[in-house]
Amino acid sequence: MLTRLLLLLPCLFLLAGAARAQDMLTKRNGEEIAVKVIEITPAEVRYRRTDNPDGPLISVWKTDLFMVRYANGTKELFTTPTAAQGMPVTAGTAHTAFPGEVPTNNQSPDDAILDEPIHLDGPRIGFTVLSGGVLDKARENIGDLNPFLTQFGWQFENRLFRLPNGLSGLVELVPLVGGLEQGKFIPSVSGLLGIRGAKGFEFGLGPNVTPLGANLVLAVGSSFKSNGINFPINLAVVPGNGGARVSLMLGFNARHR
Repeated sequence: MLTRLLLLLPCLFLLAGAARAQDMLTKRNGEEIAVKVIEITPAEVRYRRTDNPDGPLISVWKTDLFMVRYANGTKELFTTPTAAQGMPVTAGTAHTAFPGEVPTNNQSPDDAILDEPIHLDGPRIGFTVLSGGVLDKARENIGDLNPFLTQFGWQFENRLFRLPNGLSGLVELVPLVGGLEQGKFIPSVSGLLGIRGAKGFEFGLGPNVTPLGANLVLAVGSSFKSNGINFPINLAVVPGNGGARVSLMLGFNARHR
C-alpha cells in the first residue's frame, strides 16, 4: 500500500503542475479565461484556450483586458489612456513582455491605425422583395416569378484599417442565389466599399450585378460580436429597372488568416 502511494504522489504533483501551467486573462468586465498566450502585438493579445489547446487562435483587443497572469506567476496590467495614475498613455509607455517576447510599445487600437488587414467570411441568408416595375422586367427575362425571393450566399470581407476613433474601412464581396423556393436560380453579386463604426454600425455602397443588369446597391446595418463570432444584419436597397429591390440579410462570420 505504501509503495503504491509513493508511486502515486509524483503523478499527483505532475498533474498539479500541469493544471497550474496556464495563463489567465482577466477582462475589464471581470471575466477570467484560462488560456495559453501565443503572441502580444501592439494592439491585441492572441491566445488559445486551455480547454481546447488545438483550437483556433483567438484575438482580443488590449483595451478589453485588465490583466494577464502568466503561468510562471508574473502579471501584466493593460492600462487605458486615462488610467495609470491619471496620466495619458503614450506610444513610448513601457510594455512588460511575457517570457520569450521582444518588448514593444504598449499601444492599443485607440493609439494608432492598425497595419494588419483582417479577413472575415461566412454564410448569409435572407429575402428580397421586388417592386412592381422590377417584377415586370424580371418576368420578361426569367419567367413567372413572385415578388418575394429567398436568398442564400456567402460574405467575404476585408477590413483594411481601423482609425483611432474606432472607425474601420471595409471591402465586401457578397455572391447570392435567389428564388430557389420558386424553382429558380437567380444569381447576384454585390461589391461594397464601406465603413463600420466603433459600435458596429456599418454603411456600404457599390455595384450589384444580376440577370436584370447592373445597378448600385446601398446597404446599412450592424454587427454584433460574441465569443469571436460576428453576427451581421443588413438592409440593402437596389434602385433601378423601374423600381427597387429591397433585401434583408443576416448571417455570421469569423476571422481567418
